[in-house]
Amino acid sequence: MTAIIFADSQKGMPVSLDKVIPWERSLAEYRLMFTLADEDLQKSIVGCGDGPASFNADLTRQGGRVVSFDPIYGFTAIEIATRFEESVDAVMSQVRCSPESWTWKYHTDPDDLLRNRRHALDLFLSDFETGKLDGRYQAGEFPSLEFPDQKFELALCSHFLFLYSEHFTYDFHCVSIFEMCRIAKEVRVFPILTLKQERSPYLDLIIEDLGKSGYLAEIREVDYELQKNGNQALFITRGAECCDRCDPIL
Repeated sequence: MTAIIFADSQKGMPVSLDKVIPWERSLAEYRLMFTLADEDLQKSIVGCGDGPASFNADLTRQGGRVVSFDPIYGFTAIEIATRFEESVDAVMSQVRCSPESWTWKYHTDPDDLLRNRRHALDLFLSDFETGKLDGRYQAGEFPSLEFPDQKFELALCSHFLFLYSEHFTYDFHCVSIFEMCRIAKEVRVFPILTLKQERSPYLDLIIEDLGKSGYLAEIREVDYELQKNGNQALFITRGAECCDRCDPIL
C-alpha cells in the first residue's frame, strides 16, 4: 500500500511522491490478511493501491493473474526506492516509540518488520519495469477506476481504505468500494481500523449501503495482526438480487 499523507487525489490534484510513504507487503502477508486460499490465487485479481508490495511479483512468478494499480506507478523505480529510504527512519521511529500499539506475531520485532519490508521492496523493484510493460502495474487511483465492469474475479485493498478515514471522506470511501464491486465479483478490504487503531467510523454505514444495493458484506477475523486488534477484514460478495451495475447510495 501507499500511505497518502495528504489527500491530494481527493482534491483532483496529482499525487506528489513527497506526500506518500511507499510501504510494502508480501504475498505471504496478503494470504493471511485476506484469507487467500490456493483457489483464490488462481482467480483474476486486482490489487487496489498495492504500492510497492511484492504481491504482484510473487504471484506472477507462481503463474497467477494479477493487475495492481496505484498512483505511484507513474514514478520510476529509483524514485520509489529513494522515497522509501527518505521515509523509513520516521516510520520506524514511530513504531519503536509505541510498542503498545503492535502485535509481533508475523513480524517478530521492529527490526524484523523492516527486514521484511526491504525484502518485499527489492522484489517489487526487480519486477516493476517488466510488470509495467506487461500491464500488471498501472498508474490508477481511487475513487474512479479505469476498468470494465466485472473484469476481475477478486479485488483486494490493503492498508488504504478505512485506515485513512481521517484523510478521506465517507463519500470517497463509499464510491471507491462500489467501484471495486463494479470491477470485481468479490472484494476484500484490510484492515478496518484507522491509523488511531479505532474501528473506522465509515464501516457500518458502508455495510448498510452495500446491503441496500444487494451486496453481502461481512466482517471476518483473519490470521494477520500487526496493528493491535487489527485482525479483521471486510468481505463483500454480490447477492442474488444485485444488479450488474449498482450505484452507491449517498
